[in-house]
Order: sequence, then structure tokens, then C-alpha cells
Amino acid sequence: MPDARPLDQIDRRILEILQEDGRISNHRLSELVNLSPSACLARVRRLESDQVITGYRAQVDAAKIGPSLTVFAELTVSQNNIESTEEIEAALVELPELTEAWEVSGRYDILARFLVPDMERWTRLAAELAGRDMAVETVRTVLAVKRIKLFSGVHASFGRTSETRP
Repeated sequence: MPDARPLDQIDRRILEILQEDGRISNHRLSELVNLSPSACLARVRRLESDQVITGYRAQVDAAKIGPSLTVFAELTVSQNNIESTEEIEAALVELPELTEAWEVSGRYDILARFLVPDMERWTRLAAELAGRDMAVETVRTVLAVKRIKLFSGVHASFGRTSETRP
């Protein structure tokens, strides 16, 4: 991927709008950012090509599909080496219940978020994680009680230093 050029105010506004409505027409988007439709489409395509925009998807409310339980798991790795870490990451990625995972610093190594139908499924999954032929030493669980805010996108001013903010 070539070096991406810095984002200007129009690029940031495009990102803000697309995060609110990924299905907006190019014509309407161009009106909102005061560009011609062709210039707007060129910017969107460049943002996609530079992988600033990484995809478009629907946000789904899991509770409307069926019972759901959000579980955050702190995983501690027993062997901190590249090979075992890669094995654990590969195994985690294959789990359909895993919604996101981060390698973190601190007292545990991986912070993972799972979406399961109920506590029984989580109990089996946690036992599977700890019992697999992986180097997962401990699985600490935190259950989500109430969602306060759902991730709604990256704020348009993200990445700007205080000197570049208007």
C-alpha cells in the first residue's frame, strides 16, 4: 500500500458521514461535503484504496436475534513467545463467538469480547479455551451488565494534533 496522504477536512467529513450512514448515495454525500459527485467518489475510492475505509457492514442488535450474553475475557498466556501467541491468535480468530480481541499490556495478555447465547455456552467455551492444547494459562471473565455506548465509529478529529485542529 502506498503512503496515504494526510486527511483534510473534506476527507474527515466524508468519513464522519459514512460512519453514520454507510448506505448514503454518492450524490447525497457529495452535496453534504460540497463536492461534485465525481470528485466525491474519487475521494471515497482513495480512502478505500488507502485502507482508511476498511469495509461497510450492518450493525446488528444481537438481543433482537435471540438471547445473548456479552463476555469480556482476560486471557493470560503461559508461554510468551511468538509461536504460542500466533497459535492462540489463530485459534481465537476461528471462534464464531469471538467478536473482537486485542493483545494488551498489563497483568493479562489478551482482552477478548465474546457474544454467546447464554452462560452455559460461555462456561463450555471458557473450559475449551483453557483446556485446548494452547498456552492459555488463565481465563478471567467479566460479564457485561448493561451497554452504555456501542462503538459508533472513529471521531472525525481522531489523529489530529492540537496544532492542526481548527
